[in-house]
Amino acid sequence: MLTDMLNSMSPHPAQIRVALKALELGLSIERGRIWCSDIELSVSAVARALGIDRRAVNAAIEFIEGDKELSRVFSKLRPIASFKELAPVIGWGVIEIVPEDPRKPGILAGVSAKIAEKGISIRQTIADDPDLKEDPKLFVITETPVPPILILEIKKVKGVKSIVLW
Repeated sequence: MLTDMLNSMSPHPAQIRVALKALELGLSIERGRIWCSDIELSVSAVARALGIDRRAVNAAIEFIEGDKELSRVFSKLRPIASFKELAPVIGWGVIEIVPEDPRKPGILAGVSAKIAEKGISIRQTIADDPDLKEDPKLFVITETPVPPILILEIKKVKGVKSIVLW
């Protein structure tokens, strides 16, 4: 659904980059501005970060707000904290799972069940959207480092192609 909506911006690649970055980071677009939660981001800063002209950022904002469906979607985005990079620093575990087919249901359930069987608490899960990422992955952040025996069990979960332990 989101990709179909973004395809309506297809003649304007710079505008698509703005929209994709907003989706990736959970940046909302409302009232003619780009927001990170309640912090307004300058158009110039967004343009610099994306390596595009600020007029393209303004055009993307106008396009999104001018489309009822897009405006509804982009006004609801919110950023979330990712503990992926932080986890190893504070002694938590990170399991990166590459799925055989990211649209196949049950991968997260199977992985979570294996982790729960070992009595390990899950602090966070993050799954890349297969419509937005070329090679989507599932990240599971655990309260303690993951024992090697658990990796062997997770590899047996239906739909898991490979695993990377951080």
